[in-house]
Amino acid sequence: MTSSAKRACVIGAGFGGLALAIRLQAAGIATTLVEARDKPGGRAYYWEKEGFTFDAGPTVITDPACLDELWRLTGHDMSLDLELMRVMPFYRLNWPDGVNFDYSNDDETLRREIARIAPGDIGGYEDFLRYSTHVYQQGYLRLGAVPFLDFRSMVKAAPSLARYQAWRSVYSIVSRYVKSEKLRQALSFHTLLVGGNPMTASGIYALIHKLEREGGVWWARGGTNRLVAAMVRHFERLGGTVRLGDPVTQVHTLGTRATEVETSSGWKERFDAVASNADIMHSYRDLLAGSQRGATYAKKLARQRFSPSLFVVHFGVEGSWPGIPHHMILFGPRYKGLLQDIYEHGVLPRDFSIYLHHPTVTDPSMAPAGKSTFYALVPVAHMGKLTVDWEQIGPLLEKRILDEVGRRLIPDIHDRIVTKFHYAPRDFALDLNAYLGSAFSLEPVLSQSAWFRAHNRDDTISNFYLVGAGTHPGAGIPGVVGSAKATAGLMIEDLAR
Repeated sequence: MTSSAKRACVIGAGFGGLALAIRLQAAGIATTLVEARDKPGGRAYYWEKEGFTFDAGPTVITDPACLDELWRLTGHDMSLDLELMRVMPFYRLNWPDGVNFDYSNDDETLRREIARIAPGDIGGYEDFLRYSTHVYQQGYLRLGAVPFLDFRSMVKAAPSLARYQAWRSVYSIVSRYVKSEKLRQALSFHTLLVGGNPMTASGIYALIHKLEREGGVWWARGGTNRLVAAMVRHFERLGGTVRLGDPVTQVHTLGTRATEVETSSGWKERFDAVASNADIMHSYRDLLAGSQRGATYAKKLARQRFSPSLFVVHFGVEGSWPGIPHHMILFGPRYKGLLQDIYEHGVLPRDFSIYLHHPTVTDPSMAPAGKSTFYALVPVAHMGKLTVDWEQIGPLLEKRILDEVGRRLIPDIHDRIVTKFHYAPRDFALDLNAYLGSAFSLEPVLSQSAWFRAHNRDDTISNFYLVGAGTHPGAGIPGVVGSAKATAGLMIEDLAR
């Protein structure tokens, strides 16, 4: 089912767009990848400052097999283009009372950690692991790369969703099995990594626990940007074309067909199929502005729930910090209340939880000799709920975050900083055309999942497709790579007709 006579365009070189472009090119479809920014990667952008390399994210690589598959399609070996380094522990969780919890897939170590902070929950954890394994098998392995194009497909999945009580939240499911509040947080925070509130995200997302146990947590030597570069190299090796620094301004349509793609430089070409890895609202409201479908679906999207944004402080410091692991979660004094402030109330609270990324402990090449690269990330409400002037608030929040990292880990942090900058919701909106500055597109709740999420193939424009966080199955590297597999299957089949 391949045809070199057919041509496709993929808009946006994020992980989803890159994975889709590779699959299409591997199938013999001449594919052009068009990226607005000067570098590929989308949210996986990067900066180099004073010898430090700062990855924008995502920085947690799970299920490397889903990436390796992109090379194996054509008999190539990913390891020749990229070195993945194992991260252990996966995360160190730290609470304000000084308690640490090292989270990994080493059974003996993990059970020892659980026994230390929640000795009464060992049996409950085993039960939760069985639950996580079942939803991983059903929700990820079976349905993660299957497009939900009609309600019948949702009906077929309904028995599994009902069996595993998908209407309940991840935190609620975890709480069925374990009693310790610390362990409940340790087993439910993962939804935040894909934009979901542990208190409302479907219990199906408990599959992330099994996903990490099964495939581990990894780092690309040189940074996440090296994974992006490897994917671009492989796509071009297969004959694909990459067009950088030229934003798409319009996808032209005729009736129910997409016909041409036009960019800001005036470049315009006809394609047999067009897929968008751009922000979902931007795709419909702006790129399809010339069609009735674009305006109609944009209005529907505006009524949907979008995930929060992020505030990220990147900083390079003097010294090496072998005692600070690659990934840390510095929990604040509140959990549920903080999540309500971010997801529901739309306020900027005084307290926060921090994801601290410290790649140089795994890969010293990310900083000059004797120095370390970090970023500290806190979720914040998107700009539709939190309407503040980030030009004014940003420096204040940056200092508060660095003060907290200093208080808990690096006492003289301000004296050690060599370079720093922050990235706020406004930057997500300006650089990535992210609606409301959302960092993860549509919020992953059950009513916006599978068939209820934007479809991998548009319902009206028959040769317009979606890939990435806004479509099924959702955000995160495995999620958007899974969306590419689902979308590629549709495009290859449609173009073979």
